[in-house]
This record gives sequence, structure tokens and C-alpha cells, in this order.
Amino acid sequence: MNNVNEQPDSLDPWAFLRTHTAARIAQGRAGNSLPTRALLDFQLDHARARDAVHATLDTNALLAALTQHKLEALHLYSRATDRPTYLKRPDLGRQLSAESYAQLHERDQEATLVIVVTDGLSATAVQNHALSVVGGLAAGAKRRGWSLAPVCVVEQGRVAIGDAIGNAFGAALLVVLIGERPGLSSPDSLGAYLTYQPRPGLTDASRNCVSNIRPEGLPAGAAVDKLLWLLDEMHTRRLSGVGLKDEMPTHTPLHTSSPDASAQIPGTPD
Repeated sequence: MNNVNEQPDSLDPWAFLRTHTAARIAQGRAGNSLPTRALLDFQLDHARARDAVHATLDTNALLAALTQHKLEALHLYSRATDRPTYLKRPDLGRQLSAESYAQLHERDQEATLVIVVTDGLSATAVQNHALSVVGGLAAGAKRRGWSLAPVCVVEQGRVAIGDAIGNAFGAALLVVLIGERPGLSSPDSLGAYLTYQPRPGLTDASRNCVSNIRPEGLPAGAAVDKLLWLLDEMHTRRLSGVGLKDEMPTHTPLHTSSPDASAQIPGTPD
């Protein structure tokens, strides 16, 4: 039961603001404290964010879904051997394991575009949203005549791990799709990091980022438009990072058919 001193929404002049944002605003008050409802909502959102950080990616389901969409895929690993190590040692998440490094170089394959998918700090985001974005990017690459490397699914990876993978394929373009650090209102936000001529040793100054890819933020179709525009500019101007600004026109979609923003890997929660 709510505290009898809590102010009902009908008497709160700020309550209407909550209909316009998921941000934690206009929470009301009960005396000098938060209302019981607001406190319970905070605790629930905090638990969801913690769960997202500690969740593991169902790589078998993701690899099967990619194969079902006729996309070749590789299963790779970072040097972080488990989730606790990954969270404590970010440096290990930026490096490929010795076995994965050897696996890449044994292929002796070149490609224009490399797409890396890795769990990051929210496997939930990757499980729910990565497939739609990968499908849109693959279709866009085909229309442009770009060769596409196998989609590289990396367990326990950080953003920079994509540099070694892209370099192994001699790629001009790299996209790393990664689960972003969860917020209290966004436990399943997917981020995309783009790099021209990826190679080990690059810093974040060499990357462009598109963040908050999820239905409540930037839907998959709009994200694919944005990413393809940036990739076109990278390919034409031969640069990325601080030298490339997002000046994409807001009125012209670039893909001919938007991927389904609700598409998920089979067997994952809604």
C-alpha cells in the first residue's frame, strides 16, 4: 500500500512530463522522501541494469540465427576467460585469445567491411537488437558491391578488439556492435563503433559512435541508415573519428527496406 502522504499524480503539476521521457523525473514525494512506487521502480531498474552487466551472451543462438539469414559467421574469444575476469580486466577484453588470432590469420581472406558483434556490458542488448542491425548492414554492403567478411561474434569483448579483427581481413571499414553500459532506464542499449582502416593501437579518436540503438531510442532501421551513411563517407573520404562529422540529411533513408526493429535471436526473452 502506498504511503498516505504520497501526492497522487492528479495533484502533481509535473506528472505529465513522464509521458515524454523514460528519464527519472517528476517522481513526486512522500514527506521528505521518495514515494514508495518511485523507490520500488528504482530498485527494479537497478536490478535490471545489474543483470544486464552480468548476463552472458547466447552465442549458439546468435550464430544459428546468422546462419539462418545466410550470413557466414565466426565464433571468437577475447583473452578474458570468464565474466568476472572480463569485468575486472578491461585490457583482456580488448585482445583476442591466441587461438582466435590464429584462426583469423589461417583464413587468409580479405574484405571491404568487417562486422564484429560482442557482448560488452550488456549481452541483453546484443541478444535483442544486433541481428536486425547486422542484417541491414549486410544488405547495404551487398548493394554497394562491398565484400563482407564473416560476421565475427566475440565473447567477452571490448570495442578495441575489433581493430585486430578488421586488420586481419585487411578491411577498409569496421563496425563493432556492442552492448553499452546499462542505464537505469536503458538496460538493453546497443552501440556501434565505426573505424576506417582498423589496426591495433588506434584510440577512440579514430572511431565514430552511434549509440542507444533500441526501440525506445534509435530504432534498428534508423540506425542502419545512419551507419550506412557514415560508412559511405568513410569509404569516400578515407577517414573516420574526429575528422568525420555526422552531417547526414534527416529526410532521406538510405536502405530500401528497413530491418525489423523487433527482430530478435530465437529463444531470447522479449
